[in-house]
Amino acid sequence: MRFVSIGLTCVSIFLTGAALAADASTQEANKKAVVEFYEKGLNQKDFEAASKYFGPRYVQHNPNAADGVEGFKGFIGFLREKFPDSHSEIKQVFADGDYVILHVHAVREKGTRGSAIIDIFKLENGKIVEHWDAVQPIPEKSANSNGMF
Repeated sequence: MRFVSIGLTCVSIFLTGAALAADASTQEANKKAVVEFYEKGLNQKDFEAASKYFGPRYVQHNPNAADGVEGFKGFIGFLREKFPDSHSEIKQVFADGDYVILHVHAVREKGTRGSAIIDIFKLENGKIVEHWDAVQPIPEKSANSNGMF
């Protein structure tokens, strides 16, 4: 009986380790997908290239942005027309389960300070299905010397 108990414990530990490895692998794949999506969509302003990263639905939680894939397409068109030289530099990438979080320095016009952005993406089966964000303009002067990134 003792050997059965030890055996079951070993199997349990093995399965837990395998599940954690699979979860880490999925999180890395999700991070890669979101970073590629961001580069193709926001920096290259290539909707067609970015659209392959969307799932069957895309829910936009920013109340100032149009919902769905068509809303994102409109935003890319706006960037291409009004801010063709805009660029976003991803400073940090975090993943937790099906969520990927980016800490981004976005500059719409060269020579400006730009904004600090937190983007949160939810993925299902490796595809982006939801998005939240918070945007904070970088001030000329800060109350501390810590920096925003």
